[in-house]
Amino acid sequence: MTFEKRLATRAGEIDIALADALARAASERAGVPPRLAEAMRHAVMAGGKRMRPFLVLETAIMAGGQRDAAMPAAVALELVHCYSLVHDDLPAMDNDLLRRGKPTVWNAFDEWTAILTGDALLTLAFEHLAASRHPAVSDGLRLDLVARLAAAAGGHGMVGGQGLDLEADKLGKPPRPDIAHIERLQAMKTGRLFEVACLMGAMTGGAGRPEALALARFGAGLGAAFQLADDLLDVEGDAATVGKATAKDAAAGKATLVGMMGLEAARQRLAEIERGALGEVESFGPSADVLRETLRFACARER
Repeated sequence: MTFEKRLATRAGEIDIALADALARAASERAGVPPRLAEAMRHAVMAGGKRMRPFLVLETAIMAGGQRDAAMPAAVALELVHCYSLVHDDLPAMDNDLLRRGKPTVWNAFDEWTAILTGDALLTLAFEHLAASRHPAVSDGLRLDLVARLAAAAGGHGMVGGQGLDLEADKLGKPPRPDIAHIERLQAMKTGRLFEVACLMGAMTGGAGRPEALALARFGAGLGAAFQLADDLLDVEGDAATVGKATAKDAAAGKATLVGMMGLEAARQRLAEIERGALGEVESFGPSADVLRETLRFACARER
């Protein structure tokens, strides 16, 4: 099976699990109000490669675990990611009209619905993970997974990174972001979810601590590569191919590694990140081939 086929197959499996989680949320007890439920489906079921939950599943399987045991963590992570996109697209933040080639939630509905949609998806993520049951996942492990995901998503991670990004964009702080500042905020905003994806997969699969930490470091490197490739796409891509507006960073005067380093140096930096991440999984041998292919795919992606 080619990597693209494997990614698409897993995305289909994840989509089924996401749709089931959303359907249960809409039907349980009084249920989610219909308009909000529709907006949640719009945000989650709009397509996408499902890269983060893919990493949870594949890392778990690589570590000797079961796909079904890792699926609740994969679904929870994707719900967190989708919530973040809904809020990031708001006029108060990135003011985007398109996401995955379709209208963003606030554009398709309105701002208040988009805010509530993000809130609902975030809380559903933890409800889903906390309520999941599988013989291979103990109560203690499930609690640890909840804590790891919360830390990666919150002020120490994704939300904190978005805060740093918006402070620079809206408040001009720092006045002249340097490369270290940009790498820090991107590691928090993007890298932490990739890092925790591989960590949760490793934990669910029963990996030992040294192996789990190495896989987490691989995930962090993959996240850095993914973000830098995305920045390159913003410069070199077109909206029809990428599925969202491009050239926005330059137009807004936003500091990025590409803008500070230039295209050629940014491509070289991407190659360095790729080599470093590959080094983290060298000791795993052929069992980590899917992770290696994921990294190469992220570095060479066109959308």
